[in-house]
Amino acid sequence: MSAFDTISTFVPQFGAAAATVKTAAKAVQSAGAAVQNAVEDTTKDTAARKKIAETAKTFEASFLSVMMQQMFEGVKTSEPFGGGNGEEMFKSMMTDAMSKEVTKAGGVGLSSVIQREMLKMQGLKEH
Repeated sequence: MSAFDTISTFVPQFGAAAATVKTAAKAVQSAGAAVQNAVEDTTKDTAARKKIAETAKTFEASFLSVMMQQMFEGVKTSEPFGGGNGEEMFKSMMTDAMSKEVTKAGGVGLSSVIQREMLKMQGLKEH
């Protein structure tokens, strides 16, 4: 038997007040749990959005790299300042670096479309 129950036995008016306090305490507990769940969901949501954005940008950079490799495939440079085996070996690294810089500067708009579709697939709303 709790202290509230003991007191309400001797003072009838206190019984109603004790019931109200118990109800309020339960409501506060429920609200606290709801707030904690909301904070956890927001943290998970933010982490998921960040990962989706990074993945979309990485995909755009990869796409641009392949596109640039195809673009530079037919370009030949003169011998004194280019050409040869060294240029062929490092051309893919150059196109990767260029594609990452283009994406970092805003890209061609592919990452935003991919990000929007990935958010839909995850059931997240676009901000």
